[in-house]
Amino acid sequence: MFRLFRINKMLLNKSLNRLVAWRIAKIPEKNFLYLLSLIVGLLSGLAALLLKNLIHFVAEELTEVISVEGFNYLYLLYPFIGIMLTVLFVRYIIRDDIGHGVSKILYSISKKSSKLRPSKTYSSMIASSLTIGFGGSVGSEAPIVLTGASIGSNLARIFKLRYKYITLMVGCGAAGAIAGIFNAPMAGIVFTLEVLMLDLTMAFLIPLLISAVSATVISYFFMGEGVMLHFDQVTPFHINMIWIYILVGIFTGLLGIYFTRGTMFLEKRFGTINNWFVRVLIGAVTLGILIFIFPPLWGEGYTSINSVFNNQGADLLNNSIFFQWKDNPYIVLLVLAGILIFKVFAMSATTGSGGNGGIFAPTLFTGAIAGYFLVFLLNTFFDLGVPENNFALAGMAGMMAAVMHAPLTGIFLTAEITGGYGLFIPLLITSTVAYVTIMRFEPHSIYTKHLAQTGDLITHHKDKAILRSMEVKKLIENDFEIISPDASLRDLVKSISKSNRNLFPIVDEDGYLKGMVKLSKVKHLIFEHELYDQVMVKDLMFMPEFYISSKDNMETVAKKFETSNRYNLAVIDDGKYLGFISRAVVFSNYRKTLEYFSHD
Repeated sequence: MFRLFRINKMLLNKSLNRLVAWRIAKIPEKNFLYLLSLIVGLLSGLAALLLKNLIHFVAEELTEVISVEGFNYLYLLYPFIGIMLTVLFVRYIIRDDIGHGVSKILYSISKKSSKLRPSKTYSSMIASSLTIGFGGSVGSEAPIVLTGASIGSNLARIFKLRYKYITLMVGCGAAGAIAGIFNAPMAGIVFTLEVLMLDLTMAFLIPLLISAVSATVISYFFMGEGVMLHFDQVTPFHINMIWIYILVGIFTGLLGIYFTRGTMFLEKRFGTINNWFVRVLIGAVTLGILIFIFPPLWGEGYTSINSVFNNQGADLLNNSIFFQWKDNPYIVLLVLAGILIFKVFAMSATTGSGGNGGIFAPTLFTGAIAGYFLVFLLNTFFDLGVPENNFALAGMAGMMAAVMHAPLTGIFLTAEITGGYGLFIPLLITSTVAYVTIMRFEPHSIYTKHLAQTGDLITHHKDKAILRSMEVKKLIENDFEIISPDASLRDLVKSISKSNRNLFPIVDEDGYLKGMVKLSKVKHLIFEHELYDQVMVKDLMFMPEFYISSKDNMETVAKKFETSNRYNLAVIDDGKYLGFISRAVVFSNYRKTLEYFSHD
């Protein structure tokens, strides 16, 4: 059986190699990228369609027995079942970490040459459908984005594409996933450029467009207008409402700080629980209790968003212990405030205990509730009479700008789901204010904060990406004449005559660096023949003030060159001499790597 498997695998590899050779010979690279981006977009759109329908099928089957007018104890049970099934699937079938999809993509681009495991094309879809379908308070967008990115990465690798084109296909998969979910091709493209930080060049933009549009076509073909969010009732923007949009921007910016820090703190606390079953039990019980008290915390929350879009915020009290007070605006405000506070707890309990899902939908949910809550509060106490649903839209854009540091994604996504750009100016105002507000406190988004803390975030800094891809060991030069510390001036002169270098390392028989001699410091002695046997090298050598280790990264090397103003740095590991690194070689290698990374 095993032999048959090996034979089939060899035949498959031969067939793929023939296909790759035919592609290289017959199809120009640019045309092939366009074709591949179309395929990636179609597959990403289908993946989005499949996962969304699977989640909704599971959720509808589970919730159709729950009465609107009361609460139901099934809310306490379902989350435990979903998270437990997810954990068992991940631990015993996938055996891989599939959490936080967008962060996984950023890490793969930064540290793994954009390579994603083939299993990620399906693992996150299955895991998130189990988690969210049973009420996990997270979103399916990140798992779908990870699926699309994995499709792009693996197809690009099958066809032996270079790193920059693998990265391009990763971006195409992400753009197609977002576009397919929301019927929003511009939001998909902007999300990829803004969150994944791919270069905005025509070589990248056209494939991203193809992928996003093809995924949107798939979504329209199968779902029509039946996407997650769609809103046509936009009240025209009036200039006298600007101050409220600014207020929403400040509020969502500050709420974004709580959202980001609270999520990371709570997930870290869950990570300290070593026993996985105890972790699942605590998380599921916490989530079940929160959903029991606040049913809108169930699942992704798009039903609740549509309620506030239709100015039916009081319907958020359905299925809850607060149902009998849904006509009391003060109780509604208290419930909305509770939802805003505890959404972070519900989301963290889901992911921290082992559930799978992302923060995209929770961000949209929190933003919509925040905008609606703030204006409902103003209308209740000051009788302003302004439309709450407009500000729910603005709140979504503001939260995306704050939590994901993606103001343009928030603007275009929110504009596209309304079917027009009637609120473009207020969305722009709210997103900008929210982004400026949070940047004062959080320089990194929730996607990048942990990666930045561990030094693994290089997608947002091309210079750092290039330096990180260079290895010290590969740049070490060994063509320096090594001299013993017991050598005389005569020996040094002989070494000088044979060397093309002006530095001479003094190394003992065990390989330890004892010092070095610089030609410019001893050239006046070269013609002093009577001193050849009297002056010893150990009297001329000095220990270098600046040196590096082969274990240092290139950022450290670059800083050493800058601060020392040296043209060569000795490489020493635990006192042992390995060679030198020269500024010229580093610069040359940097230029070559820059060409490899550039997307022209």
